[in-house]
Formats: sequence, structure tokens, C-alpha cells
Amino acid sequence: MKDRPILLLAIAQTLIWACIYYSFPGLLLHWEASLGWSRAELTAAITLAVLVSAFASPLYGRLIDAGQGARMMAGAAALGGVCMIGLGQVTALWQFYLCWGLIGLCMAGALYEPCFALITRARGAGAKRAIVFVTLVAGFAGTLSFPLAHALAGSFGWRTAAAVFGGIAIVVVAPIMWAGASAVEREGATRHAPASHAGPSRHQHLRSPVFWCLAFGFGLVAITHGVTLHHLLPILAEREVHPDVAVIAISFIGPMQVAGRLAMMAAERHVSTHAITIACFALMASAILLLIGAGLTPTLLIGFVILFGGAYGVVSIIRPVIARDLLGEASFGAKSGALALIYLVGSASAPYLGSLVWSRGGYQLLLPGLIGLAAAGLVLYLYAQQKVAHNQQLPPESSE
Repeated sequence: MKDRPILLLAIAQTLIWACIYYSFPGLLLHWEASLGWSRAELTAAITLAVLVSAFASPLYGRLIDAGQGARMMAGAAALGGVCMIGLGQVTALWQFYLCWGLIGLCMAGALYEPCFALITRARGAGAKRAIVFVTLVAGFAGTLSFPLAHALAGSFGWRTAAAVFGGIAIVVVAPIMWAGASAVEREGATRHAPASHAGPSRHQHLRSPVFWCLAFGFGLVAITHGVTLHHLLPILAEREVHPDVAVIAISFIGPMQVAGRLAMMAAERHVSTHAITIACFALMASAILLLIGAGLTPTLLIGFVILFGGAYGVVSIIRPVIARDLLGEASFGAKSGALALIYLVGSASAPYLGSLVWSRGGYQLLLPGLIGLAAAGLVLYLYAQQKVAHNQQLPPESSE
């Protein structure tokens, strides 16, 4: 690839997702067997990490606007490595939670959200192709992480595996992250002056209905995706889908995300970003509808996997692009961080919210509700799009 900075960021994103995020499911069973804590106690740690990541995102967004994105991302990767090494030393549950809480800070500073904000701020309308490339490469992070975690933990124990992941993050990821992010940030410096004002204009987007419609619209997508993914195996079990088939289905959602991104690349010259966004909401709702019928016609499960994985794979790319188109490039890091807060809170709360609804009315209530959430998200997005189009048509003295 000729675009060396983006290639470096793609490699760094692949490795940091493998070392930090996917290490959790990769080592979960080893923790359960070794530490004696319940699965509920263990999985609460990743919920904590995502929530911490959500509330740290606005701060990190402002650092990107201030021209400190490269230092932040490289530092977050290195700190994440230190935390993984520390994780290998825990003996008490509070220590486990402390490590994952700190890792949540690192997630906010090193994963997709800041990376995409940095690229979008630097390249504007040309950011989408670079973001697609990063996600295509980083889509194989789980493929790298799970076998490595299994081999290391099986041969040397999970504590050694955590230390190896931490060492890779410090020695390999942080320098690559620094090199790639610094080059991209220098591009952005020619387009933006570092944000030096602390007045109300920095938070002006928080008074915009367009911002809140986008935030909650995509936040509903995060809830829909999180609930479906975390409850998929019990949903399929209730529909008497064979366990082996269910595992194969959930395993193919990741590859379908990559396929969806490739399909978007092929179609982007012929289809607008607006149309692609509408399709993401509509296809996710359609996927849930197919899932409802999977018990009666198991072949519908194939359609569910294709539509659900493909739609969500595109959402991760389209969110920063749509945010730039509708909210503008000024102080984009702050806008992206604020959007990420609501999105990540939705993602973190999704498993619990799904269980809460399930306990009240079972999956026959939950699944139609998810279709409703996707539809509501689409309505919010369409309102935001219409609002911006209306404002652009107004005379300058009448526009907001």
C-alpha cells in the first residue's frame, strides 16, 4: 500500500485490538478455571472497561483537536500494555477490576474511535477509504488473538499470556501507533489550527438537535447490535437450532462485517453515503426479522448472519463520515468523542438491558423490540439529515 501512515495505523489497530480487547474473551475460561470467580463477576470487568472508555472519550477527542492525538494514542497503547502485565499479577477481584478499569482508559485512547477521529480530522472527505482499509486489516484481530491466547495460556498459563500481550503492546504497538498517527496528524495540521479556545463554541455541538439525533440514533444501533450478539446463542437454543450450527453462525458474523465493508467499497462510487446509512439501519432491522423466523426455517439464519454482520461492519465506518458531513470538521475530535460516549454506553449496557427485557417478556418481546430500536434510530438519523439540508437552504442570516 502506498499510503504508509494508514498502513501503520492498520497494523497498530490490529495488534492493539488483539492484545487488549480480544484478550478478554480469549482468556475468560482460563480465568474462570484458575481464579475461582464466577463468570458474572469476571464479565462485569469488561462492562466496566467499556463504560470507562465511554466517559473518557470526550477528553481524548479534545486532545486530538489540540494536536496531541499521536502522543495520546501511543501513550494509551503503552499504558494498556503495562495494565496487561499488571493483570498477570492479580490475586483479588478488586485488583482485576482495577486493571480493567485502567484498560478502559487505554481503549478510549487507542482503539477505533480516536483513530477514525484523527483520520477524519486530517483528511476530511477523503477519510472514508482510509478508514475502510484500517477496518479491513483490523478485522483479523480476533483471528490473531484467540489462537495466540489459547496457545500461550495452554502451554505457559494465562498469566504469561497476559504478560506477552502486554509486552507486544508496549514494544511493538506503541511505536507503530506513534509513527502512523504522527504522520496523519501532520496532514491535519495543514488543515486545522490546534484548538486553543475554551469558550462556548467548543461545546456548541451539544446545543444542536442534529448532534443529539445522531448520538441517540447510532446509540440505538449499538444497543441493537450488543443485545443481539450477546443473546444470540440462547435465542437460537430457544428456537431449537443445533448448537454446532449456532456456533458456526455466530463465528461468521465477523467475516460478514469484512464482507460488508468490501461491498461498500465496491458500491461507494454509485451510492451516496446517505443511502448507505439508511441501508445499514434497514438491513439490521431486516436481519432481526429473519432471526425471528429462524426457528421455523433454519435457512433464514444464513440471511440473518449476512445482513446483520454486513450492516454492522459498515456502521463502524460510516459513523465518523456521517458525523463529519452533518456536524462539520471544526473541533471534530470533541464531537467524535461526545458521540462515542453515548455509543459506548449503549454498547456496554446492551447485554444487561437485553436480559432485563427478556426477564419481563422473553425473546418474543425482546426481538420485536430490537426491530423497533433500529427503526427509531433510522427516524432520528433521517431527521438529522433533513435538519441539515433545511439549514443549508436558508439564507445565511437565517441559518443557525
